[in-house]
Amino acid sequence: MQRFSITRYLLASIVSLAFDVSLFMVLVAFLVEPGWASALGYSAGIVIHWMISSRFVFPGKERLGGALQLQRIGFIGTAILGLGITVAIVSWFTELGFLPVVAKGSAVFVSFFVVYLTRKFGVFR
Repeated sequence: MQRFSITRYLLASIVSLAFDVSLFMVLVAFLVEPGWASALGYSAGIVIHWMISSRFVFPGKERLGGALQLQRIGFIGTAILGLGITVAIVSWFTELGFLPVVAKGSAVFVSFFVVYLTRKFGVFR
């Protein structure tokens, strides 16, 4: 049995975060409200993260058949949790006057640890 590696999870998160933040910054530049921009960017990152996590971060943990569907549902559930955290923090911080990129950075920090823990101890246990 292979051990879970936070290093691999961190690398997967960095790759998916690059997609997330890139889309977020483009949308903000086109005057999309930061909360919506963060939702769209985060959603793009979700797809990338699933592809990386299920193959490289949690190798051998991908389920078959119905169990795979439950695992996907769990992954999506944790992604929705992270999405909610991200949108709430970005919306709140930008309303308080913070720059959107500062708000996004704060949201990334909080969301990363919450989602990591729920995936490690729930989805890919």
